[in-house]
Amino acid sequence: MNVDKIRGYIKEPREKLLNHKLYTEIKSIEDLQIFTSNHVFAVWDFMSLLKALQNQLTCTKIPWMPNNNSETAYLINEIVTAEETDISQDGERKSHYELYIDAMKDIGAETKQIEQSITQLSLSNDIENEINNLNIHPKIKDFLKFTFSIIKEGKPHKIAAIFTFGRENLIPNMFNEILHEFQRSFTKNDISKLIYYFKRHIELDEDEHGPMALQMVNELAEDDPLKWKEIEEISKIALEKRIGLWDAIYDNINEKNKSWSEKRKQMKTNIDTETYSSEFSNYKFKI
Repeated sequence: MNVDKIRGYIKEPREKLLNHKLYTEIKSIEDLQIFTSNHVFAVWDFMSLLKALQNQLTCTKIPWMPNNNSETAYLINEIVTAEETDISQDGERKSHYELYIDAMKDIGAETKQIEQSITQLSLSNDIENEINNLNIHPKIKDFLKFTFSIIKEGKPHKIAAIFTFGRENLIPNMFNEILHEFQRSFTKNDISKLIYYFKRHIELDEDEHGPMALQMVNELAEDDPLKWKEIEEISKIALEKRIGLWDAIYDNINEKNKSWSEKRKQMKTNIDTETYSSEFSNYKFKI
């Protein structure tokens, strides 16, 4: 077993993600606000996966101890550096989560409640219960709970698998699809900060982090058939959970558009059936 065979095994859900109906549904700034307000949870849980791997593969406690595998420690530390302290459009050091929040604010999306929710999640001793209490689509809850269940299980090769095949190795193609639709739909809107975020991820993951993540999976799986089997299975589930996330955001955007359409119909009906007030209809005209 190797990473190429894993790619073959997950080809179907991967293709389904890359051709998801969500991408062509984001047509207005309001749609984009809904998209980012839901996708931000995936941005945050990606950072959690990243730190889980760093905790597993490097020494992050005192007193310090040497690593079992300095190669995997190097790989994850390199990825952490870019993801946690990248450069913004303004030349400031920021994490990719902070870049995303800045981009949300730039397009008028509400972030205060989201930031409060994520702070609450970060401080909680019962992450699953905290996720259940979020006011978000059930499939987004499932997506988050899956991520943290794998983190809690504590198997580095499984965490690396969903990090690699459900994120780093997938993102360049997936974000290219999103950007393609953005360029078609938002010719008159300034969404440059959001575009910068996506382009930065594509650039890093395609040229550096994607190959590094694949190497990390190879290092962690070694020649253990059981580990490779677990990597195969968990990678497919990770993609299915990502499809569920996209389905949820599609539902939320569609629901907004449907509600607005129904309101417009109702407004038209009210106009068509408009009558004089009772006071006016009872008025006796003098002839």
